[in-house]
Amino acid sequence: MISCVSPYCDLVALRMLLLVLVLVLVRSGSAENRCLSSLVSTCEDCLRRGPECAWCSQERFLDGAHASQRCGSVSDLRVRGCEEAFIENPNVKVEVNASISSTQVSPREINIHLRAGGEASFVVEVQQLERYPVDLYYLVDVSASMQDNLDRLKTAGLALSHLMKEHSSDFRVGFGSFVDKPVSPYIDVHPSKLLNPCSDYEVHCRPAHGFIHILPITHNMTEFTRVIQEQRISGNMDTPEGGFDAMLQATVCQKDVGWRPEAKHLLLVMTDQPSHLALDSKLAGIVVPHDGRCHLEDNIYSKTTTMEHPTIAQLAEKLLENSVYSIFAVDQVQYQWYEDLLDLIPGSYVGRLFPKASNLKDLVVQAYKKLLSDVELQIELEDAQAPRFRVNVTAFCPNGSTASGSTKCSSVQPKQTVFFKVTVGMSCCPAEGTDRDVLMSVRPVGFNESVTVRIRQDCGCVCTETGRCRDDPDPSPCPAETAVCRADRSEPVCSGRGVCRCGTCVCDSSRLGNIYGKFCEMDDFSCPYVKGLVCGGHGQCVSGECVCLPGWTGETCDCPASTKSCVSDDGLICGGLGKCVCGKCVCDDSRRSGALCEKCPICDSSCQSHWSCVNCHLSNGLGSDAKQLCNHSCAASSVEYVDDITELVRGKYCLYPSSEKCQHRFLMDLASERPQLHISRHPVCVWSRRYFKTFLSVFLLTVTLGIVLLTAFRQLLRARNCWWPSSSEQQFERSPKDLSYIPTTNEKTITYRRDRLPNRPVEMHSHIPKMPLSDAWQ
Repeated sequence: MISCVSPYCDLVALRMLLLVLVLVLVRSGSAENRCLSSLVSTCEDCLRRGPECAWCSQERFLDGAHASQRCGSVSDLRVRGCEEAFIENPNVKVEVNASISSTQVSPREINIHLRAGGEASFVVEVQQLERYPVDLYYLVDVSASMQDNLDRLKTAGLALSHLMKEHSSDFRVGFGSFVDKPVSPYIDVHPSKLLNPCSDYEVHCRPAHGFIHILPITHNMTEFTRVIQEQRISGNMDTPEGGFDAMLQATVCQKDVGWRPEAKHLLLVMTDQPSHLALDSKLAGIVVPHDGRCHLEDNIYSKTTTMEHPTIAQLAEKLLENSVYSIFAVDQVQYQWYEDLLDLIPGSYVGRLFPKASNLKDLVVQAYKKLLSDVELQIELEDAQAPRFRVNVTAFCPNGSTASGSTKCSSVQPKQTVFFKVTVGMSCCPAEGTDRDVLMSVRPVGFNESVTVRIRQDCGCVCTETGRCRDDPDPSPCPAETAVCRADRSEPVCSGRGVCRCGTCVCDSSRLGNIYGKFCEMDDFSCPYVKGLVCGGHGQCVSGECVCLPGWTGETCDCPASTKSCVSDDGLICGGLGKCVCGKCVCDDSRRSGALCEKCPICDSSCQSHWSCVNCHLSNGLGSDAKQLCNHSCAASSVEYVDDITELVRGKYCLYPSSEKCQHRFLMDLASERPQLHISRHPVCVWSRRYFKTFLSVFLLTVTLGIVLLTAFRQLLRARNCWWPSSSEQQFERSPKDLSYIPTTNEKTITYRRDRLPNRPVEMHSHIPKMPLSDAWQ
């Protein structure tokens, strides 16, 4: 945890506060002054600066001022005298074409008028039908490892057809197969292996192929069963297969496959291996990117050896464009690989395929129900125009949930409706000459209906067509009369701040601001400034005085005329405790504070503030009538009477001097917003006989107890003095035995040297005192 010294923290907090205030002022100032720029000279320049900017095309507007003064907010131009009919301010418009019928998605066509910085919103309604016609196309991996699944499909296809009729009004099926690109290193290119990849196993296999479309969508299940029984496996060398290559061809070749426009399109991919991705083709020397088109010749994919695998984004785009749901029925080992694709491919489902495809029919039915219950919206915009637009989608689901930024609702049942709020904004105008309409497509995933949104970019002005986007001075010669350029005979020409040309004042330019008006009598800089803005940003400077905009008053136009900011929750101005002055509450009681005079820490917490309430109740006898009569003088929310106030433990005890000798006790409970009072019915009289007797008894008892204790202590001291012996008696004769404890002295001299000492005798002296023999044996 970070800690700091209090003064330092206060300094940091103050700096942060000042920084926030500066940023707010700069941001607000930039927003209000965005339209004001000396670089603006035409109506188009003005409108490009933002949605709040408008252009005044009125002739003789701000005579003598620079053309940039014609650009400003609508309210600013009105204050400066521009008539409403001459204000160029293209509005955002949303036009819905309701003439196109629809059963699932509405509306089908919307026109939007946008300008730079503006945004518009519209609602798209998507409804699920109860029973759809369904087209199911089997796209099966026929490599050797899929032999068991292929055999199972010969019987499971018919059972699935009968089961799907319970969920579809018209169910049809088609069939196609894939393996991989028939080039090295994906397959063995030995001539014998090209014709029969399984020749080493003495099994007759069909040649490897990228994609073969075998059976178009049909309701003839007998034909479907016959085609399945004729299928033979193939083989390749590497693990991944060419599934994405085949999926894209099955999706975009609508006429060959036979997809019906009115039906739900299901593409069932059965495989036990992952698919090659786009860059894998370079291993075979194939570098041409996929073009996303259909290339079937005699129902065989003809570009499989010359064109790369498609990217995942390219495949997802084509699936969405052709309203195709994709269902991956894969082996348990590859389930995770395909599950990771669900977020990248809208309208896709992955299921575990049991051995020999024993759960195929249940998997398809479950996938169909799940895909229909998910309603997801996709937005398509031209790539070149996309950076200039921003789109936000909010989904309103049938279960009542709302998610901003979400484009999907789950668990949607048949006949339920999903609403999507789509907001489109344009950040800037295109380059001149390229302001054509922009098309945007709003398409629910898997639906064959969509919404076409045409965005018209309003970056031009109507006055350009009429030639009234700027003043057109008359070039013909004129007299040099200056009387018409004076506001009064005593006034100087053009107020001394301009020159008279052809009877019209041409105002001087100033570094302080703009000078304008018929006689150059107005400017935008000689009025008071509030927070760095002339007239607080809420008025126009005219002849040195602020002319306030509607809703603002005061000498500097910094006071809002409305009292809305002073209204409390009970509908009163400042809660009935003050007056609204300049949009702020001025409290009647100096002790009060807060935005609505709602704060007063000392108003109700002091005992004296409730004396008038207690006095009222005491005067009325502490009865039921007193509670009704004293409501006007009590700030407390409730008043209760008690016999013994000492039993209450929560609150603050107070005294009210009801007479010279007696006081009434009461308790303030401040737990709630308004205090609660509890008044004792019995007064406390300081000089009453009962209290005097008590005081006298306690006093006499204390004095008597003190005397007894002093007497006892003195007797104790005397007794101890008798028991203690004198100092002379404490001395005693030492016995002879005590001499044994007298310390003795031994002397030794020891020398330490680094070399060996010579053999010299060491003299040691020891002195042992003599002791009596009798003591030695004791």
